[in-house]
Amino acid sequence: MSLAYAGWRGRVQCAIGLVLMALALLAPSVSAQTAAAKATATEPQRTILVMGDSLSAAYGLSASQGWVALTADRIARTRPGWRVVNASISGETTAGGVSRIAAELKRTHPAVVVIELGANDGLRGLPLAQTRANLERMVKLSQASGAKVMLIGMRMPPNLGRDYTQGFERNFSELAKSNRTTFLPFLLEPIALDRANFQADNLHPVASAQPKLRDHVWKSLAPLLE
Repeated sequence: MSLAYAGWRGRVQCAIGLVLMALALLAPSVSAQTAAAKATATEPQRTILVMGDSLSAAYGLSASQGWVALTADRIARTRPGWRVVNASISGETTAGGVSRIAAELKRTHPAVVVIELGANDGLRGLPLAQTRANLERMVKLSQASGAKVMLIGMRMPPNLGRDYTQGFERNFSELAKSNRTTFLPFLLEPIALDRANFQADNLHPVASAQPKLRDHVWKSLAPLLE
């Protein structure tokens, strides 16, 4: 064997040894990362259940444009292990919500329930006591299932009369206080004063207003995900 060949062979063996040593050092880290990834993939997701009406069902828009879908996108990026189930229905009243919520709780097993209902009760002039009883039933059923509750309030136009509009708004605040829920007083607060934020019916927000609603809700929702 020539000295040149012996030297070349020695350098190759040395290089192989260094590669093997590096792989040995990296192996625990790679294994740990793989295990962490598997754990994340198999960890059961916690659910946010949204029970709402057309304001949460993205009426007049594609579902992906609504504030609920935008919130789900944010959660997917920033809160791994959480998901959003939107069980909102356009035209839904509190009576409809209370009739559906038990089945939704059983189906989704939510950790957080967001209740955004009552606007259609108010627009139809339904009795305030009836609306309040339905909302309270939804809150209590959600809490009994072990979920945290976020109650989102609504306001009515003044043409319904002062007593009704004030009583309607008070329903939400009093229910939130007596049942110790997270409370957002008025869903449309950041957009309500600008007509350009609404569709032709002057009731439902346009797509460009939805991120503002998402951010408004997020301030109260995010702490419930900690």
